[in-house]
Amino acid sequence: MSREIDYGNLMHQAMRGLIQNVLNDVAANGLPGDHHFFITFDTMHPDVEIADWLSDRYPDEMMVVMQHWYDNLDVTNDGFSVTLNFGDTPEPLYIPYDAIKTFVDPSVEFGLRFESQDDELPDEHEAPMDEMVEEPDDDAPQEAEIVSLDSFRK
Repeated sequence: MSREIDYGNLMHQAMRGLIQNVLNDVAANGLPGDHHFFITFDTMHPDVEIADWLSDRYPDEMMVVMQHWYDNLDVTNDGFSVTLNFGDTPEPLYIPYDAIKTFVDPSVEFGLRFESQDDELPDEHEAPMDEMVEEPDDDAPQEAEIVSLDSFRK
């Protein structure tokens, strides 16, 4: 029987651990400096807990921002809960790490994107990864780099 190392899932676990460590630090010490997070998640994930009006408004995915005001940040091994303000209406949310699609901290140009196994893989006619690397234009404003983990999957 042939056994393979599942690098894609191992990378996802490591990156979710990174998010957990960052959120634990923020829960203990607050957001330092200009750090803030844009977190996009799957609102249809079975373990997501959000108000009905939010799931009605965002039936597939939702992006939340943790920046100036957040409350009750509680980080666990499976996900985190936080209360955020939606137009002067504080709403508690629970987001499991498995539901996160993107995690971006634009203050330091850092970002992660999690792609599911169902997402389309590049077809064999596309350029190999080493041919797709572009040299940055030093005069152009730099955007946050988002790391796609599917490039590590077979």
